[in-house]
Amino acid sequence: MAAEDPGATTSGAGPRQSWAALPWLVRTAVLWSACLVVIVAGLYLLGKIAVLLAPLAIALAATIFLTALLDPVLLLLRRLRLPAALAALCTVLLLLGILVGVGALVWNLTASQFDQLSQELTQGVERSRDFVTSTLPVTEAQLDRLVDQARQGLSGSSPDPVAGARTATEVFGSALLALVLLFFLLKDGRSMWHWLVSRMSGATQPVMAEAGRAGWQTLGAYSRGTMLIAAIDALGIGLALVVLRVPLALPLALITFLGGFVPIIGATVAGAVAVLVALAANGPTTALLTLAAVIAVQQIEGNLLEPLVMKRQVRLHPAVILVAVTAGTLIAGIAGAFVSVPITAVLWRVIDTVQQRRATSTLLPAE
Repeated sequence: MAAEDPGATTSGAGPRQSWAALPWLVRTAVLWSACLVVIVAGLYLLGKIAVLLAPLAIALAATIFLTALLDPVLLLLRRLRLPAALAALCTVLLLLGILVGVGALVWNLTASQFDQLSQELTQGVERSRDFVTSTLPVTEAQLDRLVDQARQGLSGSSPDPVAGARTATEVFGSALLALVLLFFLLKDGRSMWHWLVSRMSGATQPVMAEAGRAGWQTLGAYSRGTMLIAAIDALGIGLALVVLRVPLALPLALITFLGGFVPIIGATVAGAVAVLVALAANGPTTALLTLAAVIAVQQIEGNLLEPLVMKRQVRLHPAVILVAVTAGTLIAGIAGAFVSVPITAVLWRVIDTVQQRRATSTLLPAE
């Protein structure tokens, strides 16, 4: 019997044989790593495209968010037998009326106090500086050097008038585009979705229809729940500031309301501003009481209000929220911080719905 040539065996081994010869742990790690690289690369490209088309991306994000928020109002008007166009127009006008009315009220009550707010924050920072130098091993010269470096960085990165005018034009154009798109989405959004689903065929159509409904319900629940929780936070902290006789309670409540749309980070920043103002205006005792009130309101919100207001499918783990907010901020700044969490919640709900639908279809017996 002729001896086998080992070189022939080696040369005959193809990629499949080499792949099969690897340990299963290595193959699993390679596959998951490749999938992760593809997903991250795709998200990175989408983020870069969104940054390049920032005004359009912001307008689309604001439009979808407002559409989900105002959808119950539209449905109520449609039940009153108003035509679709008239119902959409009334909904947009209602939104504009609320925004203009609240903006005018807040401006009339607090326009003269914003300069005072800046001064109070400066005094609060100075008192915090004295506290740091008296309790930590940091000299005043070292702290002043760090503050000067921060100020130089901020002054060096300040925009020039041309860039400021361009930014203002982009913001105005984005707001106008968002209002026009909001009208059309309220008027024809459902028919657009039905048209898109009808173009799909086979088993994909019911799965995508169900996933789309789940994602839309999640976005609506998130938008309405976030606005309600932000309003409750602003009301609670605003009342605490009034009771403690901290000045500028209404502007601080407004900052708290806006900060509520950025989970975890926004509430922390708004609470820090309130504590600094209380420290500058009334001293450390009032600042500590303000800090206790802020922590109490946030604990009530996180442990009681959020589980009641937010639906279970909307809630995300705090670690996921922190990662999403950080990634959104790095990609698109403040706008990215606002939209990162709802995008994550909707994507998770859509993926979960598709997986559940596929698992259900595999468990059903074949006809």
